[in-house]
Amino acid sequence: MSIRTYLEELEEKTLSPFAQLSKNSRGRMRAEEKCDVRTDFQRDRDRIIYSKAFRRLKHKTQVFISPEGDHYRTRLTHTLEVSQIARTIARSLKLNEDLTEAIALGHDLGHTPFGHAGERVLDRMVSTGFRHNDQSVRVVSFLEKDRRGLNLTWEVLDGIQCHTGPRMPATLEGQIIRYADKIAYINHDIEDAIRGGILKEEDIPEEAAAVLGRNPSQRINNMIINIIENSRDGKGIRMSPEFQEAADLLRNFMFDRVYIGSAAKKEETKAELMLRELFAWLMNHPDHLPADFRDNSEKVGLEQSVTDYVAGMTDRYAVRKFKEIFVPVSWLE
Repeated sequence: MSIRTYLEELEEKTLSPFAQLSKNSRGRMRAEEKCDVRTDFQRDRDRIIYSKAFRRLKHKTQVFISPEGDHYRTRLTHTLEVSQIARTIARSLKLNEDLTEAIALGHDLGHTPFGHAGERVLDRMVSTGFRHNDQSVRVVSFLEKDRRGLNLTWEVLDGIQCHTGPRMPATLEGQIIRYADKIAYINHDIEDAIRGGILKEEDIPEEAAAVLGRNPSQRINNMIINIIENSRDGKGIRMSPEFQEAADLLRNFMFDRVYIGSAAKKEETKAELMLRELFAWLMNHPDHLPADFRDNSEKVGLEQSVTDYVAGMTDRYAVRKFKEIFVPVSWLE
């Protein structure tokens, strides 16, 4: 018996009847030999961690663009925090922790530079619109591994695709990510906003604090416990109505005080200008695309190729390319 077979049997014996077993996966786009050691979902997790897109997350904005200080979140630290929260919930509900972790680690791989400011720009510039969850699926399915993709399982792709937006993931593990993502970004963005002097803990609405907790640690812990207590029946991942109402209030508060128009967002206008100009310039000068993107444009079209290139940029790479194209450099005769 291989180690993988043993692990698959262990899943069947120990996980909830509502869990997605790795041996029952709907499979991959391209059939391939099974690993002797890892289950399919463990293999997907490793492929995501070793991808170039995952490494680029460390230089992509979470919320605050170019903050002074080493302790503000990046898209990578956010992803790791989502994974930790999601795994805690999955383990407590006896769901498939490997599947949950793979979805969590891959959910933001298609995110633009400069956070949601970059996403807004591409959504306006691309004729068919742009959503980072769609781009995340595109990254793992087509762009990684020299345009071969990571060939992930259907369940991981579904969880990445549906971690935001109107459609619910098909698995409970995927549904966990929708909650873990919000728990992480709301509470950790509050921490960063307090660190940046934009908020004080006492600014948090009393109606939310009284239900969820009076500091980020309390809120995260209480929200996790509430989800676990309300999701044991296998009919969906959810909070109690009281907690959901308080969480929505806290999220709306963050949009009003931090995400829109705060001092932390003052650099967004510059970031949006840079990406707008880069996108338009590359559409008019496709010969300046890297060779692999230029070659791929013959298959997918120029707009898609420019979208893939710009969306994959890190913050600092986008700044460097903008300077290279638009800022004059000194010269000597």
